Amino acid sequence: MAWNTEETRRRLKGAAAEEFSEHGLAGARVDRIARRAGVNKERLYGHFGNKEQLFAMVLRDELALIAAAVPMQFLEEEDVGEFAGRIFDYHASHPHLARLLHWEALAYGAAEVPDEDVRGAYYREKVEAFAAGQRAGLLAEGPDAAHLVFLILSLAAWWFAVPQVVRMLRGATDDLEQERALQRVAVVEAARRLALPSATGPGKRS
Repeated sequence: MAWNTEETRRRLKGAAAEEFSEHGLAGARVDRIARRAGVNKERLYGHFGNKEQLFAMVLRDELALIAAAVPMQFLEEEDVGEFAGRIFDYHASHPHLARLLHWEALAYGAAEVPDEDVRGAYYREKVEAFAAGQRAGLLAEGPDAAHLVFLILSLAAWWFAVPQVVRMLRGATDDLEQERALQRVAVVEAARRLALPSATGPGKRS
């Protein structure tokens, strides 16, 4: 039945996201994904093809989820600092996303990745929104909009890509909730200092 097929696909994609975030594309095992999902390998191949196709689908779905959770319209309602804070919040709740992107970079380097045209649309939407903000004087004129988006996303996400570096910088803590709150404050403040027009510099508000 249709609902069985959809449920199987959902379980397989969830299991694949966990497996890939832990082991990367090269280290992931199809049999482990199938076991996590409670299905046989043949069904996985039937739904998704090979491991590379499954990895690409997982990342495409993950980027669609974060785009829906933090839509660019939010930038029109709040300042860029809170936008960065919302991105940080999403990664805090979904730390596997930064790891998946990190593994993808290790697997493909600077080469084109699967579904790049489709996934690139999510990033182009952000660049266009930031460029519009710059033209309206809501954001500083520089850096270039694409560079600014990358810097904001990095501010928000890198904590979850290299948690060991955070630990070495900050020291171990037993109160992760408090540490996350402090990290978020830092992200919001840094994004505002980076992207909002200064009182005297180019792109100031009129």
